[in-house]
Amino acid sequence: MPLIRHDLALSYAQIGLLAAAPLIVGSLIELPVGVLAGTGRRRRLVTLGGGLLFIAALAGAALARNFAELLVAFVAFFPASGAFVSLTQSALMDAHPDRRARHMARWTLAGSVGAVSGPLVVAVVLAGGGSWRLAYLLLAAAGTAAWLGMAWLGRAGSDAGKPASEPAESGEPAPARIGRVARLRQATASAVAAARHGPVLRWLVLLQVSDLMLDVLTGFLALYLVAVLHVSAAVAALGVAVRLGAGLAGDMLLVAVLERLEPLRVLRAGVIAAGLLYPAFLLLPGLALKLGALAALSLATAPLYPVMQAQMYASLPGRSDLAVSLSSAASLAGGLGPLAIGLLAERFGLPAALAMLVVVPVILLAGCARASGQRTLS
Repeated sequence: MPLIRHDLALSYAQIGLLAAAPLIVGSLIELPVGVLAGTGRRRRLVTLGGGLLFIAALAGAALARNFAELLVAFVAFFPASGAFVSLTQSALMDAHPDRRARHMARWTLAGSVGAVSGPLVVAVVLAGGGSWRLAYLLLAAAGTAAWLGMAWLGRAGSDAGKPASEPAESGEPAPARIGRVARLRQATASAVAAARHGPVLRWLVLLQVSDLMLDVLTGFLALYLVAVLHVSAAVAALGVAVRLGAGLAGDMLLVAVLERLEPLRVLRAGVIAAGLLYPAFLLLPGLALKLGALAALSLATAPLYPVMQAQMYASLPGRSDLAVSLSSAASLAGGLGPLAIGLLAERFGLPAALAMLVVVPVILLAGCARASGQRTLS
């Protein structure tokens, strides 16, 4: 991001918009994906179509010549990821409802393996004299490999999950099309009813709040290291690698821990630790101490996303399609978080803006305390 900011002459407000607009606009586009994708062959086609847009968005970012073009690529990436990634995740949650938290931990671990390679790719590209644009093109190539793997290997599992009653995807008579509209209306009504259900709403809100301590913090980390600690872009990329590497270690540890301990207990312990470690990261002097605190914080926050996401799916048993669409709706509000940080950084400075995040663990702890004895929505 520091390289993109310098190359395209971006302000902090524009950087905040790059983080927020994809969540807000992209979520609007993605809203009907879950309920329209359904299951079986139709879900598979939507997933593969999202993968193609996923690759195109990465290539578009690499070729962007100004802020507007980069913003379009970032916005397109969000619904593409929803179709390509979220639908695959929801299928996994439906397949193993009794092990959601453990499978989400493994899912997050797999994602962390890929995420850790990102800043390492940037560091290698910069060391070789390349630019951030080349790094995005390499990610587009990796996305292409993932798409080909899904297209080839996912065929049997997707076809096996197709319900016998699912209508044909083409050449269907008019009554079937009318029935599909009726099902969409019914699904929309079900989504609205689910959003009013206490446990569902709680986990949707907590997931968005926790993202401030996860992806949003990671997104501003390189800028913080360059603008506040005055390190080079290469050192900043190394700092992000420390963040993601520690997160990877935390995800690996979480897989083992969840085999022995109750997920909500692990979640509460992680939130309490984050409440202590995040202020330490901001206040400790020197790069080495900050990176040490950052690594410990990344370990502590490992349970946040997988356990909360599993709890959200558990509150909607058998309705992962609703979970995908409701998550998109919640992201509309969540997208205001990075935008607010960008605007606060523009007005008061980046250190003051990031200091606001000390309230995140407090909110999460209060929400987790109310999660005991929650009921699911049948």
